[in-house]
Amino acid sequence: MWLINSSIGRKVVMSVTGIALILFLTFHGCMNVVALFSAKGYNMICEFLGANWYAVVATLGLAALAVIHIVYAFILTAQNRTARGNNRYEVSTTVNSGKVEWASKNMLVLGIIILLGLLLHLWNFWYNMMFAELVGATTAYSPTDGIAWIKEAFSNPVFVVLYVIWLVAIWFHLTHGFWSALQTLGWSGKIWFKRWKCIGYIYVTLLLLCFLVVVLAFAFGIAPLCCDGASCCAEVASCC
Repeated sequence: MWLINSSIGRKVVMSVTGIALILFLTFHGCMNVVALFSAKGYNMICEFLGANWYAVVATLGLAALAVIHIVYAFILTAQNRTARGNNRYEVSTTVNSGKVEWASKNMLVLGIIILLGLLLHLWNFWYNMMFAELVGATTAYSPTDGIAWIKEAFSNPVFVVLYVIWLVAIWFHLTHGFWSALQTLGWSGKIWFKRWKCIGYIYVTLLLLCFLVVVLAFAFGIAPLCCDGASCCAEVASCC
């Protein structure tokens, strides 16, 4: 099958899975923003997306997308190194005038950082929430009390620094991957290349800010703004 056996096919798989993961991050980022304003609202979302069958199926599908994306990334990197030495990603010089971005030359390193950050994120949240609910494990907080788990994670300065590094790596990875995926799928030419690149930078920056603001707001104790849940801080003066 050409999607598996050919280099172009593998790039198409990388592009499609990458776009799917960006869409998931968009949903996740919007969900996280709710935590800034309403503890009760965020916990309602966590309960809705807990150990329900549809959430489990979606999680398995997401995990499959991530695994495929990672495996194909390593395969393509190995192929590109063999074919072009240190030039790991092929970038069309007719479109971008020969300039090769730093991110395009370091996608493997960025990918490894992202993978390690993902494992930390799964440990802090998925393991203590969905997994704990599925197996009936005893945890410090309720598996559906997302606000409590966010506060627990970002009360640790080490985790805050690691998450910031992780988000910066994701930003570099996505700003390159966004337009690269569209280019692979044939949705960019000489005119649209710069447009997609600009759109990608704006979109990815706004997306990652959704995550970064949550990390910093909880790290400095200024969220949630509405104290309307069981695990809300008593010191918050104005509550919904």
